[in-house]
Amino acid sequence: MLARSLVIWFGVACLILMAIGLYWGLVVAPPDYQQGDSYRIIFIHVPSAWMSLFVYMVMATCSAVGLIWRVKLAEVIAISSAPIGASFTFLALATGSLWGKPMWGTWWVWDARLTSELLLLFLYFGVIALYGAIEDKRVASRAAGILAIVGVVNIPIIHYSVQWWNTLHQGPTVSKFDSPSIDASMLIPLLIMAVAFKLYYVVVVLMRSRRELLLRERSTKWVQELIEQQ
Repeated sequence: MLARSLVIWFGVACLILMAIGLYWGLVVAPPDYQQGDSYRIIFIHVPSAWMSLFVYMVMATCSAVGLIWRVKLAEVIAISSAPIGASFTFLALATGSLWGKPMWGTWWVWDARLTSELLLLFLYFGVIALYGAIEDKRVASRAAGILAIVGVVNIPIIHYSVQWWNTLHQGPTVSKFDSPSIDASMLIPLLIMAVAFKLYYVVVVLMRSRRELLLRERSTKWVQELIEQQ
């Protein structure tokens, strides 16, 4: 019941913030002085890229908790997060390509940021595939968790790639809190969209985790009683 209530409240908040952020970013915010209106894709691209890293860290952390302390709920949250993180990563890559074509004149370049983000997508796919290939889901969670933890090494590579290597991808803008390289009229809707994306993740991971937990425990007494109450 608690998960269901949280899904409703977070879902409503997500829709409200998403509507505000999209309207502000796509309609109210002024055009960029160099990129014109084509920059507006950042209101989807940047939050997606942030979430691709955030969800992976949640997945890896929960995997570590599941491996060390054998917490079943942590295993469930970890594997439930993988498809969501893969979706965010794919969206970041797709929108980045759409932005890159008019800016760079090409859909794709093998620069450090893009290549490491693509590797992140493959890591998500690997976790999903490994979990699905093993019938015993406790064993599958541990195997997928080990892969997720090993893949954490890619996260700082993605984050610092534009500083460590000479790439086409632009450097940090929002993270420079002392003097952000983005105007407030663009920064505020971007942050609103970031919060909306996080709420979306919470909603979907709660729904997926509840389903995964019920499937794992379908033969237990408490699940049978829950089914009878429905």
